[in-house]
Amino acid sequence: MRFLLILAACLYSFSSQSQNQLQHIDPPFWWNDMPVSTLQLMLHGEDIGNFIPEFNYDGISISEVTRLDNPNYLVISMTLSETLQPGTFEIKLKEGKKTRIKFDYEIRKRSSDSNRNLGFNSSDVIYLLMPDRFANGNTANDSVEGMLESANRANPNARHGGDIKGVSDHLDYIKELGMTAVWLTPTFENDMKPSYGAYHGYAATDLYKIDRRFGSNEEFQSFVQKCHDNGIKVIMDMIHNHVGDQHWWLKDLPTDDWFHDFEKYGTTNFRGEVQSDPHASQYDLDKLQKGWFVPELADLDQRNPILAEYLIQNSIWWIEYSGVDGIRMDTYVYPYKEYLSRWVEAVTSSYPNFNIVGEAWVERVAHESYWQQDIPGQNDGYDSKLPSVTDFQIMFALDRAMVDNFGWKNGLSELYYAISQDRLYSDPNQNVIFIDNHDIERFYTKVGEDADLFKMGYAYLMTTRGIPQVYYGTELMLANAPVEGDGRKRVDMMGGWPRDERSVFTEDGRSATEQVAFEYVKKITNWRKNSSAVHNGKLTHFIPEDNTYVYFRHTESEAVMVVMNRNEESKTFKRDRFAEILDSYNSGINVISGNTIDINSDFQVGPKQTAVFELKK
Repeated sequence: MRFLLILAACLYSFSSQSQNQLQHIDPPFWWNDMPVSTLQLMLHGEDIGNFIPEFNYDGISISEVTRLDNPNYLVISMTLSETLQPGTFEIKLKEGKKTRIKFDYEIRKRSSDSNRNLGFNSSDVIYLLMPDRFANGNTANDSVEGMLESANRANPNARHGGDIKGVSDHLDYIKELGMTAVWLTPTFENDMKPSYGAYHGYAATDLYKIDRRFGSNEEFQSFVQKCHDNGIKVIMDMIHNHVGDQHWWLKDLPTDDWFHDFEKYGTTNFRGEVQSDPHASQYDLDKLQKGWFVPELADLDQRNPILAEYLIQNSIWWIEYSGVDGIRMDTYVYPYKEYLSRWVEAVTSSYPNFNIVGEAWVERVAHESYWQQDIPGQNDGYDSKLPSVTDFQIMFALDRAMVDNFGWKNGLSELYYAISQDRLYSDPNQNVIFIDNHDIERFYTKVGEDADLFKMGYAYLMTTRGIPQVYYGTELMLANAPVEGDGRKRVDMMGGWPRDERSVFTEDGRSATEQVAFEYVKKITNWRKNSSAVHNGKLTHFIPEDNTYVYFRHTESEAVMVVMNRNEESKTFKRDRFAEILDSYNSGINVISGNTIDINSDFQVGPKQTAVFELKK
């Protein structure tokens, strides 16, 4: 008996030692029948770097073992065959003939569900929301033992407690609005110090975990499935430029070149234009690519091959695990562009229906278009492979169009000049267009809280070329909050928290002003869902005149006429000017009012409105 007790104690000690020594196994599992035939397994634990990995499982073999500068890491590269089957096998880490650590690794059966990884396109309208500010469906996870920041709703720039369940509970609201896709700001673990305020999700501390204050990996997976069941696509927000300074890599640096040197490069210059500037200095390029976004966001060096493969594989893991339909890549113009094109190609070749939009926050159309794939005449030879970019130029133009006085170059003319440069894109209809987002002042605030100008801008968003993105609360004409910091643009949705005095998720809980905005947004967004002319039609526009701007979206079989009148009085439009389109039609139905106009003669449009007419033969 004494011998058995001693043996059991030894076995327990060995098992505990194995578990304690391995702190991270990334990725935590994989699948068979994957579109890629390689797997890079990163192991992290005390003094494991000199161990020799060993396992025996049909269909998978070790191709290379890489030992990093830090002996607490071991990287195993594997080759997967087409015959690989689901199952669990034991991996041993040996020192000589002795097994020092052993652990199980799982190969899961790949999903055969066709209703996943669907991509997104110009027939969609994307609803952008911040989970922390949308709704709190589970108050039990507002504070999580061991995590650095708890919910503090009294602070506009702190975590408020919204979560994945809160979003899931209100999918009917999003669907009622006519939205066909949701983009959640990052849900990765952001276990940062409270002084930073990482509620937004852009300071990842573990790229394989959903933040426990948002939910769990399993909850996120179920959320995606519920969205798909409701005909809503899901776009996942990712960041490969940086991680939070509390990421476990910073606590035990894998290699000296895993991050750029903050002491040497400081913070970035935020000038994304440098990447496409043929005259850029090396100093400016280094400052952009190697400088940290802020001191709390450690800048990754994607030239490290192990790190690059880790990030690419992490994207593929989340796509396969969750079933998401697209990725929005944050800070797209900051990392090394050669890495970015490699990453895009790896993802899109593995998932042909998938779509990716890169955040290209730059100041001119030519700098924006540089980042879209297949650009003709790109004289530096770079091809980003990227299908879609965030079209900041349309937002800049619309801002000025709504508030500046009309002139040859000003006011509504800004929209004309922006759209007339579409030749610089390979496919401008793939651009994601928007009037505001989580980093920008709310549109209703930008137009001076003028409801007419708000409607004008929103109608433009729904009818011009591209993939519209709507920021949560825009449907209620939410304005900036009177507070300092980014929290002013990221107010809570009233009714998303149990003790809120009213709920904007219900008609009874909305103010009269909010209800008017809600009905307007709901009507035109739902109408857009069935307009193939708006989805894929050619855009023909006419030079702005007298503070008005007219354009058409048209296919061979249908057309939509959009008339923007920013004047304080009604305007009459000469029918003959638009005859090249109107000759094929007899009337137009206003998609908001339902009124019909005769387009065989001159027609009138009321003041301060964007009138949208579905043309009829």
